[in-house]
Amino acid sequence: MRLFKAKTGSGLLGIILCISIASCSKRTVGKLTDITIETPKNIMIAKEENGLGPCEPSICINPADPQNIVAGSILNRIHTSNDGGVSWTSNELKSSFGVYGDPVVRIGPRGNVYYSHLSNPKNRAYTSIEFLDRIVVQTSTDKGISFNNGTAPANDRSKDQDKQWLYIDPVDGTILMSWTEFDEYASKNADDKSRILFSQSKDGAETWSTPVDISDVDGDCIDDDDTTEGAVPVMDDQGNIYVAWAHGDKIYLDKSTDDGQTWLPNDIEVADQFGGWSLDIPGINRCNGMPILGIDRSGGKHNGTLYINWSDQKNGVNDTDIWLVKSQDGGKTWSDRIRVNDDDGGKHQFFSWMDVDPETGYIYIVFYDRRAYLDNSTDVYIAYSTDGGDTFTNKKISELPFTPNSNVFFGDYNDISAQDGMVRPIWTRLDGSVLSVWTALIDLK
Repeated sequence: MRLFKAKTGSGLLGIILCISIASCSKRTVGKLTDITIETPKNIMIAKEENGLGPCEPSICINPADPQNIVAGSILNRIHTSNDGGVSWTSNELKSSFGVYGDPVVRIGPRGNVYYSHLSNPKNRAYTSIEFLDRIVVQTSTDKGISFNNGTAPANDRSKDQDKQWLYIDPVDGTILMSWTEFDEYASKNADDKSRILFSQSKDGAETWSTPVDISDVDGDCIDDDDTTEGAVPVMDDQGNIYVAWAHGDKIYLDKSTDDGQTWLPNDIEVADQFGGWSLDIPGINRCNGMPILGIDRSGGKHNGTLYINWSDQKNGVNDTDIWLVKSQDGGKTWSDRIRVNDDDGGKHQFFSWMDVDPETGYIYIVFYDRRAYLDNSTDVYIAYSTDGGDTFTNKKISELPFTPNSNVFFGDYNDISAQDGMVRPIWTRLDGSVLSVWTALIDLK
């Protein structure tokens, strides 16, 4: 989301990036039917430089060359690895539209890298009408070394565009993008509204379809629970498109069966989100529990199953948990919520992100976890499921805990990428006043 804009009443003084690497052992029975993730070794990708550190990281394994992994972090960093994540090179992304955070990195089936972000064309954040005027997608055809200037859907440039996410069809490379449009970001005017927009590109982000408003009910513009935010799109084997997001104390889903031309007459209420999507976590000045939508495209037993992962405080404000629901009928009906973290309760688990391996169908969820501590010390965990989300195994993947500081902006999300048993989570940590971004090398084949 917008960097340097904190939740109401909170401050934002810093940023950072950090990556850590993990090693794993495995037991392969058939097609990875029995796996064990051992305690990993952590390696840092990048850390704070010149007082402005990376955070809010996104990562993707190249399906055309899994040794090529590309990551992004705020404000404008691009990180590339060509040895499976062991070593990394970091550079700054540039565009005439400006590069202002909310990085999302995804890679198409032929290896093109797409990096989406917020805009700041006049380099005058929060003071120019052009700030946040579009969602920009820049493309690399050389594995993340260089990028074009970028393109954007033709939205209303007088409004503010924010918090986008991408999904790329693994067969034909169609790019789906959903995001929030604000009449005016952070406005308290009751007449100013927020909504979920959708657009797609079928030509490698050269052109985009006209954005469509898919949310039945508008939200406010305050950037809190009553704002429509956190939209994530996916596509199934038949070309049906799904988008999930949060608003108020609910998680919603919309669906298109005609290539995004029309959508359901009524958004589906998937689940209650107790306490809303804007969570209060000690030591974090802003923490989102927005939904992450995933789909099984493996062709296996659970092919076509939709999964939504999020965090909320159903069990109390001192007990944030990670949840998952699933649908096996194209989003019409959803399972009861499944608790992903397996601790005894009473502690905070937060900032989760999910990926579904397109080859195995296994589910991997990365999140922060405080189960082992009485203070704000924080570990990083991965939870994985090999049975379609019915059960999860939890494993700590960070070597050392860290303690966040509410005066240092921690970003709004982490990320994880899985490709045929190769799993690369990415997260932010804080050491003293230095932010950094890390990954873990988890190889299950």
